[in-house]
Amino acid sequence: MRAHVDQELCIGCGLCTSVAPDVFAMNADGKAEAVADTTDANGESVEQAIEGCPVRAISQISKTQTGEQP
Repeated sequence: MRAHVDQELCIGCGLCTSVAPDVFAMNADGKAEAVADTTDANGESVEQAIEGCPVRAISQISKTQTGEQP
């Protein structure tokens, strides 16, 4: 699985990068993006980021939805 940040919804508050810095980073546009897969080790922090996002811009998607090989 991989987190996905909807760039049109993201307001760049940085909550996700604070909660799960190994998965999320801010891009050049000042918005968050997922930079790593969700794993057993970081899954709880990714869920906290998803639940805490004030604009609900984060979701979990399968790698097949991203076009990557599973």
